[in-house]
Amino acid sequence: MARTGATSVARRSLLWLAALIIVCILAVSGGVLSGAASWMPKLGLDLEGGTEMILAPQIEGANSISSEQLDQAVSIIRQRVDGSGVSEAQIATEGGRNVVVQMPGKPTDEVRNLIKASANMNFRPVLVSSNAPAGAVPVAQRTPADKLSAFVTSNVVTPNTDPTAPPANGSDSNWITAPIMAEYEQTSCVAPITELPANSDPAKPTIACESDSGVKYILGPVEIPGKWINTASYGLKSGAQGVTTNEWSVNLTLNKPEGSNAFKAVTQRLFAKYTANPNDPQARFAIVLDGNVISAPASQAVITDGQSSITGSFTETSAKALSDQLKFGALPISFTIQSEQQISATLGLQQLEMGLLAGLIGLGLVVIYSLFQYRALGFVTILSLVIAGGLTYLAIVLLGWGQNYRLSLAGVAGIIVSIGQTADSFIVYFERVRDELRDGRGLVAAVDNGWMRAKRTILASKAVNILASLVLYFVSVGNVKGFAFTLGLTAVADLIVVFMFTHPTLLLLARTRFFGEGHHFSGLDPVQLGAVPLYRGAGRFRTPEESLALAKGKNARASGEAERRQTIAERRLAAKEAEMAGSRSSGSSKKDSSGDSKESN
Repeated sequence: MARTGATSVARRSLLWLAALIIVCILAVSGGVLSGAASWMPKLGLDLEGGTEMILAPQIEGANSISSEQLDQAVSIIRQRVDGSGVSEAQIATEGGRNVVVQMPGKPTDEVRNLIKASANMNFRPVLVSSNAPAGAVPVAQRTPADKLSAFVTSNVVTPNTDPTAPPANGSDSNWITAPIMAEYEQTSCVAPITELPANSDPAKPTIACESDSGVKYILGPVEIPGKWINTASYGLKSGAQGVTTNEWSVNLTLNKPEGSNAFKAVTQRLFAKYTANPNDPQARFAIVLDGNVISAPASQAVITDGQSSITGSFTETSAKALSDQLKFGALPISFTIQSEQQISATLGLQQLEMGLLAGLIGLGLVVIYSLFQYRALGFVTILSLVIAGGLTYLAIVLLGWGQNYRLSLAGVAGIIVSIGQTADSFIVYFERVRDELRDGRGLVAAVDNGWMRAKRTILASKAVNILASLVLYFVSVGNVKGFAFTLGLTAVADLIVVFMFTHPTLLLLARTRFFGEGHHFSGLDPVQLGAVPLYRGAGRFRTPEESLALAKGKNARASGEAERRQTIAERRLAAKEAEMAGSRSSGSSKKDSSGDSKESN
């Protein structure tokens, strides 16, 4: 029953692996048929060429830009480009004034606009908003007439034509003067949309629209500038008991102490208004990007640590979009494209061919070693390498289609390095099996026991490889990321192949006559491995002397290996201990001989 069960598990693993490969092939085929993908991976800037754009920065209210501001611009543009899915882009400064962006292929209009767009983000308190009444048509289904009716039913505000006192805070209604109210009434946030300035005085109130919903606002002065945003992320919201809900949220973190202290003061004021009246528009603050309101959440708590969560009717797509806007939007610099031109590959196909040739040479050496060392068992190694390579290739093609991943020469180097690491997993496994055969076990038991011993080593080795790849990927920039990515990707493919192909295949081969009986060319011949079987037939078992000799042989090999690894100090100490042991032995011999002579007399 055990053997039958193991065989069934092995076959099931092979079927799952075949299904995984077929699904990947069908996915790529579907992309090719639709014209959105290709069987060839996308190549990076160094191998294919691409587009070079020279950007001239422009900062609001200043005629020049400092080197620190320019470095900040380079960093955020790199984040924007990487966030848009473009891989292996190169971004640098030129002459301390311009920014040069080189990216593979031809950028889309969305990527081009994302790069050059101004990103003047800030947080303003809401003074007036044209909120739709309860039961209104959902935003996604509203017609322009529906949106216009929402404005008619918006809250009514009496303008302060002659404020008696200066505004006490950002939410004070004394900000709403007659000119501001007149501008508000004349502004339309539905077609035909009134064009509003992208940048306005941060110390004064302003009119703004929320383009997605058509809602318009009167907003107070800026209280939280975008430069105080540390990071933003999105995910599923956790409930009061820590259970994940199906509601998407955007998590925002402000820097300390400026951002967190200012946010605490704002949320205290807004939360007090929310407690008095949850429908009060002045209980909300607007996140404004280039004059457009991207979100206007109510403050439902006092945030003291600068970490808040924005919830609402988010989908995964809209939550990610808002998170990206918050994360990459804090750049008070806009850019104009001075020039844009196509550039040739910096390395070219010749270097790619040389890299592939180096990979083939390395693969050939691994094949020769496997066949020489393991004979027919070496074909399992070869097939495992082929499958691992196929999975890696399909993954790169799919990532190029779905995430615009591009393979650079550094990525090719990562794949070449991984050939030896992948073969190392098979060697560890096979040597464990052969050790079990040397102990006199049958092949089926040797495969089971050898796998249990090798599995831990393989998992530990691959965990180290993947961890190193992750660290290298996140701390590096440019082409090094490509090397780290392919190195980690091939490590994952190696684990899949070892667990779903190599081990199941060896389980099945162990039950064949050729391998099970230890054929001379199988690579698992117990006689060639120097094994002494426990049962020798005709009622004869392995003698204790033979077991001791076998153990001594293992200990001798282990001792020899340990001796080779000793340091000079360790060798001197071992020699001194041996000399002292020899002296004690010599003294004991003399005493014994003296006693014997007295006895004879």
